[in-house]
Amino acid sequence: MFTVLLVIYLLAAVAIIGLVLIQQGKGADMGASFGAGASNTVFGAGGSGNFLTRMTAIFATVFLIVSLVLGNLSTHKAKSQWVDPAQNQAVQEQTQADDGVPADDSNGSEIPQ
Repeated sequence: MFTVLLVIYLLAAVAIIGLVLIQQGKGADMGASFGAGASNTVFGAGGSGNFLTRMTAIFATVFLIVSLVLGNLSTHKAKSQWVDPAQNQAVQEQTQADDGVPADDSNGSEIPQ
């Protein structure tokens, strides 16, 4: 599930980037008043702004929701252990007591520093 959400997250990010790059700025409509932009009716009489703006908002919402879900999934995973490649065994976390002395593990031996 994590991998599927990560792929959706990346596709939404690429879609947002593409849609933002396709959109025209607000100053681009000035040429239409002089007759230069009258032939740009591919997306209908309303123009491309409404369609592209709506799609950008949809992809931004998907991006936000998936990023929150991925963040929640990554923080609630099981506690991972670091594996030392030289010894091929898991390395345990070292906790310190208030007086600065390393805490003992469950079998009573001191954890090496």
